[in-house]
Amino acid sequence: MKPVPGTEAASMRVLKKLPVTARGALRLAAQFGDALVCVRHRIDDTGSFRYTTVELLISKTPVQARQERRVYVRIGAREFALQDLARRVGAEWDARQRLWLMPKRLANLLKLQARIVAK
Repeated sequence: MKPVPGTEAASMRVLKKLPVTARGALRLAAQFGDALVCVRHRIDDTGSFRYTTVELLISKTPVQARQERRVYVRIGAREFALQDLARRVGAEWDARQRLWLMPKRLANLLKLQARIVAK
């Protein structure tokens, strides 16, 4: 199948997204094999034409996990509810530093950015 010249897929509206095993995708599944991810039926802005597009898997590479940045956060000695919340979501108490150690992402989610201690 050749691409249709002069079509802007970004300006078209998706009508249907079909899995590879759906009735309307079987012919394309036979043509593209295991590389086929899904089939989409799109319509142009005027509603005059329907286009069939395919999503193909073209490469596969392993993902390396990023090293998570950990920060120290000051939580007051009497802030029991916040201490309990930090403990439940995986923060660790560092008794020597007297600070909580947690991923920066977690400190941001808990809105504790102002309590981060620079080390």
